[in-house]
Amino acid sequence: VNCQEIPSGCCGMAGSFGYEKGHYHISRKIGEEVLFPAVNQLKDSHTIVANGFSCRHQIQHFTGVKPRHWVQTVKIKN
Repeated sequence: VNCQEIPSGCCGMAGSFGYEKGHYHISRKIGEEVLFPAVNQLKDSHTIVANGFSCRHQIQHFTGVKPRHWVQTVKIKN
């Protein structure tokens, strides 16, 4: 398994900040600074992993890419 951390910055949600009325555009702008362009440059074969629910939601909403929680990427061998 190859893992690489992308220089993601902030997704713009900051917990509930992006859900609050009046913060939509600033929240999007923050994510567009670094994270969304980085996600959009990745190949379809890559998997985006993000621990926070709000980060996963924000990434999917603005890029169309569905991130996974790290637990969803682990296969347990018996």
